[in-house]
Amino acid sequence: MTRNSKPSLGSFAFFAIAFALSAYFTFAAVQGDFGLFRRVEIEAEAAALQQDLNQLSDNIQEMENLTRRLSDDFLDLDLLDEQARAVLGLLRADELVIQ
Repeated sequence: MTRNSKPSLGSFAFFAIAFALSAYFTFAAVQGDFGLFRRVEIEAEAAALQQDLNQLSDNIQEMENLTRRLSDDFLDLDLLDEQARAVLGLLRADELVIQ
């Protein structure tokens, strides 16, 4: 009994399908919606958003501090003077305006 040493068409089709599936899943794992490249993009976006959040938190704290300093309970005269000059254009009696 001699066997034909030539590979059959069925085994060729099996290996071709297996190779195509492995290539597809490898591509999806690297560049798909949940792949490695998308993960790097998401992490970079998360870092940028965290930086924005930190900056906004600092701005909120600064605004809360200024609001507290101008409240009825705690009045900062220097800040009040600065705001009166900036908003109302007020001057002290001993100041000169040069335009």
